[in-house]
Amino acid sequence: MPPLVQLAAEEEAQNPLIPAIPELIIGLIAFAIVFFVLGKKLLPNINKVLEQRREAIEGGIEQADAARTEAQSVLEQYKAQLAEARHEAARLRQEAQEQGAALIAEMRAEGQRQREEIIAAGHAQIEADRKAAASSLRQDVGKLATELAGKLVGESLEDHARQSRVIDRFLDELDDKATKAEATR
Repeated sequence: MPPLVQLAAEEEAQNPLIPAIPELIIGLIAFAIVFFVLGKKLLPNINKVLEQRREAIEGGIEQADAARTEAQSVLEQYKAQLAEARHEAARLRQEAQEQGAALIAEMRAEGQRQREEIIAAGHAQIEADRKAAASSLRQDVGKLATELAGKLVGESLEDHARQSRVIDRFLDELDDKATKAEATR
């Protein structure tokens, strides 16, 4: 055989795409060993880690749901307490307004009563002062009238009892005239 044909025949016998039988058997044994080691050692560990992650994720979701539920209940309680506090504040405000109005009315009544007392005391004082002034005026007018009458008559009118009667009668006549004058106005 020529060398080229022989080379071509050898090339056909050693096709690089088809491995040799001993290489194929060694490759299959090595694959089985690697597959067995991966299947028995590595795959359970991977499955275990994946299961732990799945449980952690599901637990996290459950915890998040529980936390959300708890937060929702706390929020509802807070809203209820806030509404109750607002209601209580409104009630206290209303009570304070009512108490303020009652206090103002009480103070006004007290002020009115004090005003009436002051006016009554003022009227009583004025009446007492008027009586004192009238009495003093009667005495002064009586004394002056007696002295004047004594000078006109030329004798002393020192009889006190008679003098008091004359003065009282004179002043009573003056009061009657003043009263009649005020009534005609």
